[in-house]
This record gives sequence, structure tokens and C-alpha cells, in this order.
Amino acid sequence: MVAKFLTGALFGAAALAISTQAFAQADVIEKRQKVMKAQSAAVKEIKAGVESKNYATVEAKAKDIMGTSDQIPGAFPKGSTTGKTKAKAEIWEKNDDFVKHAKALNKNASELAAAAKAGNDAEVGVKLKALGETCNSCHKQFRADKYSE
Repeated sequence: MVAKFLTGALFGAAALAISTQAFAQADVIEKRQKVMKAQSAAVKEIKAGVESKNYATVEAKAKDIMGTSDQIPGAFPKGSTTGKTKAKAEIWEKNDDFVKHAKALNKNASELAAAAKAGNDAEVGVKLKALGETCNSCHKQFRADKYSE
């Protein structure tokens, strides 16, 4: 009787631990997707701002990207590969490269913000292109086309 109780308790504890880990994974993935979606929205607003020459918006949204780019490395902790994610294993296998991309994104966003603040049309175009290339390069290397689930 005691053995059955202990066995049941052990299985219950294991199930709880597994479900807790699954929920934690989902939370991590949800948080990082929120960061990436915020960046995507900021880029769309930057493009609209460039088209309308609303450089105050371009500057503000570039600064938003600077803030979110700092969060990228921490948004991908080791082992957060299970669940609805497009994150490739290369993020953790080549983490130094991944972090370099996040830092390059921050630098490009900073330069875009400075060009927008100065109202320099030509530089805004150049810096926006560099920002887009950084995003595309990182996505090509580290993001899958489809969700893992």
C-alpha cells in the first residue's frame, strides 16, 4: 500500500515537473515573440515615417529597436527550443554570431536614429537599408520558415 502511494506520488511529482517546464518554455517563447513583433511593428512605422519624411517617428522607432535589440540575447535562453517557435538550433550552436547580430542591429538602429534626428534624407535611406540587411541576415541564419510545432 505504501509502495503504491509512493509510486503514485513520484509519478505525480514527475508530471508536475514536466508540465511546469512546458509552461515555462511557452512563457519564454511568448516573451521573445513579443519582442520580435515589437521590432517588426517599429520597422513598419519607420518605413512609413521615411515615406512621409516624418523623421521624429523614424528616430523614436529606431530608438525603440535599440531597446528591444538589447533584449534579444536574453530572450533565447539555452534549452528554449520546445514549443511553437521558429528559432533554429544555430542560435545556441553559434551564439556568439547570434549576439553579434543583435549588437549590429542596435548599432544600425542608433545610426538611423541619428540620421533621422539630423533630417538627412540620404543617410536615413542608407541607414534604413543597413537595418533591413541586418534583420534579414539574422533571420536567414537563425530563424526557420515554419514553426517547430
